[in-house]
Amino acid sequence: MNPRRVLLKLSGEALAGANKTGFDEATVKEVARQVKISVEAGVQLGIVIGGGNFWRGRTSDAIDRPKADQIGMLATIMNCIYVSEIFRNAGMSTQILTPFECGSMTELFSKDRANRYFAEGKVVFFAGGTGHPYFSTDTGIALRAIEMDADCILLAKSIDGVYDSDPKTNPNAVKYDEISIQEVIEKQLGVIDLTASIMCMENKMPLAVFGLNEKNGIANAMQGKINGTIVTA
Repeated sequence: MNPRRVLLKLSGEALAGANKTGFDEATVKEVARQVKISVEAGVQLGIVIGGGNFWRGRTSDAIDRPKADQIGMLATIMNCIYVSEIFRNAGMSTQILTPFECGSMTELFSKDRANRYFAEGKVVFFAGGTGHPYFSTDTGIALRAIEMDADCILLAKSIDGVYDSDPKTNPNAVKYDEISIQEVIEKQLGVIDLTASIMCMENKMPLAVFGLNEKNGIANAMQGKINGTIVTA
């Protein structure tokens, strides 16, 4: 796995660091440092960021599920604006695309527009999910990776790979070096949600899961050196 066009999924919660909410600037600057290495080497990079540092979905029966999901979409846009600015400060050129109009803060997504920005060497942020409720950012990144003919999806998580059970609750959990997306679905391992998993399986989109906090984890993953789990399709 030596990708030339990749989509990177960053956990919003992981970007919050020890703060658990909002942003940890040192963490985001470290992500920017690692990303810049590969972008300067010619890797075309799209980024999707979860919204968990601001919003964890519907938490009250007083809020309708579609409205809760809309709040989540806006959380991902806030994350992309922030991280995009940190990337720009680090010397990279960026553009944020959303599936719906968002004033002058973003541009409306189209494949042609995204391809043009990739050709210009920009890091493209795909914010706002799919633009529809009931779909997660997992589904969003699977959709964009397939649409944009990406080589693979990289998942930078707070956990360093795919395990046979939750390592937070099971100290004997075993990490997979490689596993098929079909096995992930059959064993309900929850790497990404079921809708996204089936999309990746049907469209043969491979993934790699690794720890965001691993030293040079993103830089290594973007060079094809995965110290986590490769999920084959």
